[in-house]
Amino acid sequence: MKKIRLPAEWEEQSFVQLTWPHENSDWAPHLAEVEPVFLSVAKEVAARQTLLIVANDDEKIISKLKVFGVNLENVKIVEIESNDTWARDHGGIAVEKDGKPLVMDFVFNGWGLKFAADKDNLITQRLAKAGFFKKTKTKSVSFALEGGSIETDGEGTLLTTEECLLSQNRNKGMSRSKIEKKLKKYFGFKRILWLSHGYLAGDDTDSHIDTLARFCDEDTICYVYCDDKDDEHYIELNLMEKELRELRTKEGEPYKLVGLPMPEAKYDEDGNRLPATYANFLLINGAVLLPTYNDKHDIQAMQIIGECFKDRVVIPIDASPLILWHGSIHCITMHYPKGVI
Repeated sequence: MKKIRLPAEWEEQSFVQLTWPHENSDWAPHLAEVEPVFLSVAKEVAARQTLLIVANDDEKIISKLKVFGVNLENVKIVEIESNDTWARDHGGIAVEKDGKPLVMDFVFNGWGLKFAADKDNLITQRLAKAGFFKKTKTKSVSFALEGGSIETDGEGTLLTTEECLLSQNRNKGMSRSKIEKKLKKYFGFKRILWLSHGYLAGDDTDSHIDTLARFCDEDTICYVYCDDKDDEHYIELNLMEKELRELRTKEGEPYKLVGLPMPEAKYDEDGNRLPATYANFLLINGAVLLPTYNDKHDIQAMQIIGECFKDRVVIPIDASPLILWHGSIHCITMHYPKGVI
């Protein structure tokens, strides 16, 4: 029987993928605002490990990277068309299969047919055909799944949400038990921990786990809490907190729970609330890239994350432009574990 494991994000990584925003994407009216966020992420990643940029036009990006002081020696750019920029959800998901890396290419259908995704869905296979993964094999899987919807401790435990994974617009007709079997088959999960509560206003993903609760180690989960009874999130996030308290580690002990404050309510120009969350951080080699929002809770969030990851430097990145299109730092990136390239 083949042994399959999905590594935890805190394990050593080989590279991080960014899919660059462009004038034919939803970012067209906000390119000047959002590109500095991508440049900031690129600079921090490339200072520590390889950075892959999927781009429509590499020449323009190279010049911008140079001006921003990005270490180009660690940057690889591959020209591939894209619909949008959410690499966490259209990127490949790399597992270890019998000790060797394998990049799994799941179906990305625009978060349950909400948005066009025909080009994004082809990115991983096009990277493979371009030879980017070198000797690492890729496997196409006819199952709709986004990287932001799964969170693992690297030891066989999956944390996820019912709202997303049981969505019929992703895998129509599949029961919960059938989906569990597939997840165990693809990733080697031994335990699946489901959350039936928790959401963020303005979120298009049907409650991706990476906006709500994250493993910090095998025994610790950080999560978004809400203590404002007048906030629309209060009931759902408190019910989610109750669920988290009822979960147990593989040793049968309660998880150590670390609460992350909610940023103050952020709105777009039409008055729609935006999904700002500190849970959408990215772990890279030696650092945590933490989204901030020019908010009074930013410093508190930095301190909390610093305590959760004492062996890493916490780097704040202003993600205010990203939430205009309903995502944050983790959403625009996909990490790949050691050995993929």
